[in-house]
Amino acid sequence: MDFSGFMDVIVSFAQSHTVIAIVVALGLLFFMYRTPKLFFGLLFLGLFLAVVFYMITSVAGPGSERKKRLIHEEKQQSDNIP
Repeated sequence: MDFSGFMDVIVSFAQSHTVIAIVVALGLLFFMYRTPKLFFGLLFLGLFLAVVFYMITSVAGPGSERKKRLIHEEKQQSDNIP
């Protein structure tokens, strides 16, 4: 999933669940006000983990597609053998 798709999901959730989005935003603002060092540390950790996850899925994507193609080719070859 690309970044725009991810943002579309977040915006769609916020539009359909307005009360939950407001409560979460107020909770994050309060947390940022009370302990900004911890808040930004956790924010950057979360962003770093999201980038690592995105990189792993983008690297693993072509490998899984190749595996599916090889399995499909093997199945076709075994169907052709009498």
